[in-house]
Amino acid sequence: MKNSLGRIGEEKAVRFLKENKFKILERNYRTPFGEIDIIAEKLKTLYFVEVKTRSSVLFGRGSEAIGETKISHIKNSIDFYLKGRDVDYKIAVIDILKSGDTFEINFFTDIF
Repeated sequence: MKNSLGRIGEEKAVRFLKENKFKILERNYRTPFGEIDIIAEKLKTLYFVEVKTRSSVLFGRGSEAIGETKISHIKNSIDFYLKGRDVDYKIAVIDILKSGDTFEINFFTDIF
């Protein structure tokens, strides 16, 4: 990951998921269509998680930066990962806002 804020945000996201009883299956899973930040599992459901970290809301929340192209890449990457398997899954976003030394973490599922 290129920038340290993104790396820190992803670490915070993994910690958040683990604290909420998710099992981390993959991190930075690359496909021909793009990358899935985190693949996690909880209660027999897979979660494909996009992490967006910001240090300001000047240009909007991180979750607002996910456009149609990114959504298409995520969906194609999920299809690639699942390879036709029929499993329960959800697409999730962890939106993180860093303010000083604190991090506000918001977790959204099925927003696409």
